[in-house]
Amino acid sequence: MEPVTLTTDRLVLRTVGPQDIEAVYAAAQDPDIQRWTTIPSPYLLEHARNFAEQAVPDGWANDSMFTFGLFLPDGDLAGILGVTMISLGVGEIGFWGAKEHRGHGYVTEAAVAVSHWAFTERAVDRLEWRAEVGNTASRAVARRAGYTMEGTLRSAINNNGVRRDCWIASLLPSDLTLPSTSPYLPAP
Repeated sequence: MEPVTLTTDRLVLRTVGPQDIEAVYAAAQDPDIQRWTTIPSPYLLEHARNFAEQAVPDGWANDSMFTFGLFLPDGDLAGILGVTMISLGVGEIGFWGAKEHRGHGYVTEAAVAVSHWAFTERAVDRLEWRAEVGNTASRAVARRAGYTMEGTLRSAINNNGVRRDCWIASLLPSDLTLPSTSPYLPAP
């Protein structure tokens, strides 16, 4: 599909392209982003170039990954958020916030908007969030965005060659009072 642009009260959520390589590269130098996400570490300019020029457009083109840059009205990159399709009707949301823009609720605002978009425009029936155990900032964003914590998965994330336990949470269309594309029968 062609990339879409979403807007919130404070953000423009649009695809990342060649014009954003330097901003992505600069933000990804943050040790916390490299520690808690699965981006390459060290993060080189070639990684940012590959991300913006190949991975992001390929994901949109083959409907496998929908990546948004979180941009402030002045054009500053506040973060990155993506939904990766992991099975039919199930996507995994992932995100990071640029260090200088953390603490303002931008990533939460974007997570709510993109989750709504995925449910209404992409026929997603379940969104999952996963983060390495200990990533309390990411967990707080997921909770504020309405995700329900479901538990801990052992050895479920490979971060730079090391298997790690992760927390998992989910969001369903019904959590946002939206219809689902298929019936859901919760456990009694």
